[in-house]
Amino acid sequence: MRSPAPAAAAGRDSLLIVVPAFNEEGAIGHVVRGIREALPGVPVLVIDDCSLDGTVAAARAAGAHILPLPHHLGLGGCVQAGYRLAYELGYQYVIRVDGDGQHDPADIPALLTALKVSGAEMVIGSRFLTGNREYSSLLRSLGIRFFRLVLRPILGKWVHDPTSGFVGVNRRALEVFSKSFPLEYPEIEALVVLQRKRFRFQEVPCRIRPRMAGRSSITPVRSMYYILHVLLGVLVNVLRLKPKP
Repeated sequence: MRSPAPAAAAGRDSLLIVVPAFNEEGAIGHVVRGIREALPGVPVLVIDDCSLDGTVAAARAAGAHILPLPHHLGLGGCVQAGYRLAYELGYQYVIRVDGDGQHDPADIPALLTALKVSGAEMVIGSRFLTGNREYSSLLRSLGIRFFRLVLRPILGKWVHDPTSGFVGVNRRALEVFSKSFPLEYPEIEALVVLQRKRFRFQEVPCRIRPRMAGRSSITPVRSMYYILHVLLGVLVNVLRLKPKP
């Protein structure tokens, strides 16, 4: 049985896998086992966002460390809690993997290699770099295309998969995100935060798999809320990019 939190990092290549989870009992055990098989010896930290099912028991049985949150914080707060703990423990690299089983652990080494070789502060696993044009819904397709256009002039280059949750960061980004991180739907706003710091990002191709269990919380109504909420967050961060007179 794993301890509640991983041990302090050792070495300049130390890596922690962070898995935010809320009511993922049906998938989380498979996700943790897949990561541990792909990366033997690398600690896996599941951040439980006050799940109401057996998520914690399933993750612990699969060999994960558990960080239980005292209150339901949503995805951004969940991820930031993992980043903050990783930073305090001295980890050099953190890769986030979603708890629903859509990310293939076999792609993690490619993200880690890109972080080390490119020097970019963030690496994004993109499902669209290999020509894959499959989206989960029409609204999601439109949202992704919309935010590609919005982010292009802000970031200075295209980001093909701006809503991807398969993300790796190095210690410089980890320091920033451990102090401040978008609380809701954080992926797009996090890119703008990096731009404010003059940090770089890179995309690498990855595979996306069907959700193993449960259903996405992003309904058509919440999709519209998502677009408006993130657009407002991007606007706020863009205003902070402008130099003061």
